[in-house]
Amino acid sequence: MSGVGEEKDWGAHPLISARRIEFLQAPIHLLSMHETLQLALEAMTERKRLHHTVINAAKLVRMSENAELRTDVTAADIINIDGMSIVWGARLLGIDVPERVAGIDLMENLFELCAGHGFRAFLLGADRDVLGATIARLRREYPSLQIAGSADGYFGPGEENRIVEEINASMTDCLFVAMPTPRKERFLARYRDKLQASFIMGVGGSFDVYGGKVRRAPEWIQSLGMEWLFRVAQEPRRLWRRYYETNTRFVAMLWQEYWRVRRVPRSS
Repeated sequence: MSGVGEEKDWGAHPLISARRIEFLQAPIHLLSMHETLQLALEAMTERKRLHHTVINAAKLVRMSENAELRTDVTAADIINIDGMSIVWGARLLGIDVPERVAGIDLMENLFELCAGHGFRAFLLGADRDVLGATIARLRREYPSLQIAGSADGYFGPGEENRIVEEINASMTDCLFVAMPTPRKERFLARYRDKLQASFIMGVGGSFDVYGGKVRRAPEWIQSLGMEWLFRVAQEPRRLWRRYYETNTRFVAMLWQEYWRVRRVPRSS
């Protein structure tokens, strides 16, 4: 396996096209975890490149202020809902969201899927220690997983072509990109047509969690939509202002849209 053949028009895929909606002027796909995994399996089996990303409140707010980021995100073939605030906000506006598909959960499920089907994975991003810890855990938990290659995220613009060549030479089926927003979105948009992995996914800081550098919130905190607060508690000086500003802005955007929808006549 490896490499992609002729491009597939994923926008015309019956499942993807049927589940695409707009939320606060951003496209999202109302897909379950199972459906997303089936699409990933389809892409890797058929060797047709499928670009995946997620949206949470912070990214949605940044997209409203950054036209380049908006273009990069909307270019993806699948845009899953990562944050509970998006789930609740969409439901408030009458959108039937099946469930949250958290990026880190999808990543772990994809590790299992790749191990079970003989697909090769390439890990890109994070620092060397985190990357090493992530690979060590993968080898313990999924000994049959073929790790095609890895590279940390500390490379400059002048090294990007070399990184892309390394990824392609590894003959990987599934590429995980653990870099922050908007860097990973810009990298994937810039090299989308050159990358030969079948399933491409930005995973942000998920290697930090999987590799043990950062603790993930317990499930009951996740269910309350307070995972962001748990994250802030671990690094308050660095994160409190970012989350305060983006959360406040998101609530304002949602409130404005809620009242706009309320004013639209039912016949419309």
